[in-house]
Amino acid sequence: MSRAIELAAVVRGTTSPNPWVGAVLVTSGGATFEGATERPGQRHAEIVALDAARAAGVDPAGATLYTTLEPCSHHARTPPCADAVIAAAVARVVVGIEDPDARVAGRGIEQLRAAGITVDVGVCAAEVRAQLAPYVKHRTTGRPWVLLKLAASLDGRTAAPDGTSKWISGPAARADAHRLRAESDAVIVGAGTVRADDPSLTVRDAGGDDPLRVVLGQAPEGARIHPCVELGGELPDVLDELGRRGIVQAMVEGGATVAGEFHRAGLVDRYVLYLTPALFGGDDGRPVFRGPGAATIDDVWRGRVMNVEQLGDDLKVELECSPG
Repeated sequence: MSRAIELAAVVRGTTSPNPWVGAVLVTSGGATFEGATERPGQRHAEIVALDAARAAGVDPAGATLYTTLEPCSHHARTPPCADAVIAAAVARVVVGIEDPDARVAGRGIEQLRAAGITVDVGVCAAEVRAQLAPYVKHRTTGRPWVLLKLAASLDGRTAAPDGTSKWISGPAARADAHRLRAESDAVIVGAGTVRADDPSLTVRDAGGDDPLRVVLGQAPEGARIHPCVELGGELPDVLDELGRRGIVQAMVEGGATVAGEFHRAGLVDRYVLYLTPALFGGDDGRPVFRGPGAATIDDVWRGRVMNVEQLGDDLKVELECSPG
């Protein structure tokens, strides 16, 4: 299952709105064949692994199939994987987690067991659930997983008082931020940032597809962000609309007003901060968040650090809300 998780990570930015899934087929003779979900409309991980065995002239009958997510049981753009696993006479299927999609939700597992296949569920479940957290949220709430990206000096400033801020973080951090864009289905920015910085918000320093560019408000004509989607209204309504459009992960990139609004509304699932070894040295630099903060120490937002990583001279810190 650990290898299946690694395979899923490789295709993280190419499968959405389908889940990024990895699979490993182990035959009774000990041969292994691997698969990962392809682009929408193409093969799912289980089928890729089965096809790899057949291409090598190996019959998958009697094999054990490890898959990070429950095989699908419904016919969408591709036929049900559960049917293919049964037809291949696989003897055992090991599943990371059940598929939260209402069209599956345990039915694939039931179908496999009804066909006489041994099914074990919950192997490496915590790791798989963490890897598929955006997909799980989208399928259970209808909203995308919200990732808020911030870059700041060690004293919490994003720009000088005159607004200059370009390249506050180094090339390694910028490349990592582009990787996050490539993994996201949409990137959200405020109209004020578009007017001030004219960002393109494309994937340049990492492989992958450009995300849908979403502007809160109206982007000026001729701005580099075009073509884009312009949305207004309350932020929860914006997320509902993006969810309906099949956006599984949305990355909020600014500016400070939009970041503050998402934060105060409790709509952020993960914070990614790139901290650069620089000090503005005063209180007049522009902050990470704009707007009212915690009034008392009891109101301070507290999270848990999920990951810390050095990227060149910068430090990447990932945070999520503490349980409870």
